Amino acid sequence: MADLWNLIILNPMLNGLIALSSILFSSFGGAILVLTIIVRLILYPLTIKQTKSTKAMQELQPKIQELQKKYGKNQQKLQQETMKLYREAGINPAGCVLPLVIQFPVWIALYQSIMRALFTTPENLLGLAQHLYNSSVIAQALPLSSHFLWLDLGSPDSTLLLAVIVGGTMWVQQKMTTAPATDPRQKSMNNMMLVMMPFMFAIFTMMFPSGLALFWAASNAIGIAIQYKIMGWGYLKVRHPS
Repeated sequence: MADLWNLIILNPMLNGLIALSSILFSSFGGAILVLTIIVRLILYPLTIKQTKSTKAMQELQPKIQELQKKYGKNQQKLQQETMKLYREAGINPAGCVLPLVIQFPVWIALYQSIMRALFTTPENLLGLAQHLYNSSVIAQALPLSSHFLWLDLGSPDSTLLLAVIVGGTMWVQQKMTTAPATDPRQKSMNNMMLVMMPFMFAIFTMMFPSGLALFWAASNAIGIAIQYKIMGWGYLKVRHPS
């Protein structure tokens, strides 16, 4: 399993980052940003589908609440009627989370690539060679510089700024697609998720290498732009000056 992971995901990610760094005048941070754009382009069709599915599911909430009132004591019937409603509307609930699930292996591979490429430990330095392709471009790019703007990409960021950016952009993304709920329990759950998810990723930003946080921040910013293109600001209430 480890060999398959290295062959299919880790090695292409690691070598791609190093090659991009070489092309971008030895900027490893620039390579991460370009990789973010590439990943987002690959996932663009899924992201479009996810955004439209999320919007459609939110528009169905009044009908779903009616079903809950009608079949609340019969969970099997409620599930059948809910799935029937989804089919009639042409919605696949899994489409709302699929792009996020697909990105998890990318995050893990990026984390491993940053740790190996920047020689953050002696063990990574010793093991790096077995993951590199036989390429003059990659050989000439090493060793990589871990500095980008104010960040040390191989270490957790020492300031709160990047954590605020990651948490803030994630909150905006969620707020744009989270419809106001009438059910008190659903409203409480939505409010909790709007706070907890950005807070968790802000904490992760301060625990993991800044290169991974840079990827999250850029990915969130691109996601906001995509969602704005499809549905405007959505449920994020923007007040314009009078």
